[in-house]
Amino acid sequence: MENQNNGIRRFKLPSKPEIVSAFLSFTKLEWKVFFGFVLVLLVSTLAILQTINKSFMVEVPMGGGAFSEGIVGSPRFVNPVLATSDADLDVASLIYSGLMRKNPNGEVIPDLAEKVDVSKDGLVYTFTLKENLTFHDGEPVTADDVLFTIGEINNPIIKSPRKGSWDGINVEKIDEKTIQFTLKQPYASFLENTTLGILPAHLWKDSPIELNDHNVNPIGTGPYMVDSIDKQSDGIVNSYDLISFKKFSLGKPYIKNINLYFYKNEEDLLGAIKKGQVSQASSISPENAKILEAENYQIITSTLPRVFGLFFNQSQNTIFTNKNVVRAIDLGIDKDRIVKEVLVGYGIAIDNPIPQNILDYQKLDTQTKTTREENIEKAASILAKDGWKKNELGFLEKSTTEKKKTTTAPLEFSISTSNAPELKNAANIIKENLESLGIKVEVKTFDVGNLNQIVIRPRKYDALFFGQIINHESDLFAFWHSSQRKDPGLNVSMYTNAKVDKILEDAFITANEKDRVKKYAQFEDEVKKDMPAVFLYSPNFVYIVSKDVQGIQIDHITSPKERFLNVYLWYNKTDNVWKIFSK
Repeated sequence: MENQNNGIRRFKLPSKPEIVSAFLSFTKLEWKVFFGFVLVLLVSTLAILQTINKSFMVEVPMGGGAFSEGIVGSPRFVNPVLATSDADLDVASLIYSGLMRKNPNGEVIPDLAEKVDVSKDGLVYTFTLKENLTFHDGEPVTADDVLFTIGEINNPIIKSPRKGSWDGINVEKIDEKTIQFTLKQPYASFLENTTLGILPAHLWKDSPIELNDHNVNPIGTGPYMVDSIDKQSDGIVNSYDLISFKKFSLGKPYIKNINLYFYKNEEDLLGAIKKGQVSQASSISPENAKILEAENYQIITSTLPRVFGLFFNQSQNTIFTNKNVVRAIDLGIDKDRIVKEVLVGYGIAIDNPIPQNILDYQKLDTQTKTTREENIEKAASILAKDGWKKNELGFLEKSTTEKKKTTTAPLEFSISTSNAPELKNAANIIKENLESLGIKVEVKTFDVGNLNQIVIRPRKYDALFFGQIINHESDLFAFWHSSQRKDPGLNVSMYTNAKVDKILEDAFITANEKDRVKKYAQFEDEVKKDMPAVFLYSPNFVYIVSKDVQGIQIDHITSPKERFLNVYLWYNKTDNVWKIFSK
């Protein structure tokens, strides 16, 4: 209805009787049009509301769920003091926490520690523990546990492989929640030392560490705790069922259960993957990884600062004191073939003791790359000039005369390595390469446990085909300083060079990164000149992962165990919530 007053139009809403009358006058066609309009309006309104709702919603992880992972090897020493095998290290990384923790970006963040104060001279580090910390058994975490753990590492009877990182570091209890470390000299990577898992002193102090039952029934403060263990009659562990630890210092993990299964070899693990018994695995060779990838399994990779090479024991086989022989061995090995055939492209050939990307700047070999044929020709020439000649069997030997007595020595040695497919296959290529030159080679393979116990620790090998894990540059001290020649040191070439010792000692205390890098370039030059080892390749880390598990980050890991650095943030269940509630 419309009224005019002073030129102004006024509109009045129709009354209810007028509306009813209008509806009653509708024809069938008009009713259809009306209901169609109402339906379109309703659908459009719902769509708009849904779009608005979605714009305010976000998908967030939820607690619950599970995944299973297969591991090659059997855990024996699941404790931070003695763990060396992948099986031990993998489980320990889930069970234990340190004062600090590395994140997947390579940063060191507080874990058990609330804060850390560093003196101006970089010699004193004071850690304060968080409140209400407990071990998986409910006992409180105190400064005494930290002191006990470091004390066990420094115990010369135990021979912990981590002892070298704690030499010269004094640890003191200030009070129940405060621990102070005093260094004799600045140590640029010290905070990484404190990512070491902390043992519960009340469970370990009354028995020898190597005999303690908690080596296979571990209790720590990490994101996961042991729920149950399946063992064989001889005590060998078949599997662990882990459950999330709700009092983990960085928050209760999203995934509730992790099931770890252990296999004797990669073949058994591969079978378990294809049968669906496990959904994740890291101990798979690149060759098998390619096969699984073709079969639509999800695979992620990351570069590893790991150096594989032949490390020579001059004490057991004096042939390696001859630099001409070692140079010929270096030239004679087809490193590119190993990367192509054994690693299936998951890696790079190397000539240096320092892995790529470990330093912001690294001295690179600027020599022009030679062909395979040129290398073989040069290796043969070096051996011939050094007096080596092939016998009737095609192997090299050398005759020397001393005091009118002539003796003939063969050019031969053995290579000791793990029976892991990657290492076994690479060792056989090395054998083939060198025997084509006339160098007789025997390959000896061992399971991981025996390799460590009866070969590496007593230094019983001619040449060790071995991988060095360089977590940070200070690790080079443990692998190359002369003080680390004997077990539990990791100088497996038993290399001695006073100049190198001084370089490593100086680099250890040099805070300025540019100055430190210059020293490591000097270190590389000296090692390459002495040739205590032949460096072969650096592999990629290959991880088969469940398509259901999200949040995995492995871009900057330095060892396989570090795939679990942010395991407490992994998830396979999600929910949609408003953004304001997601923070």
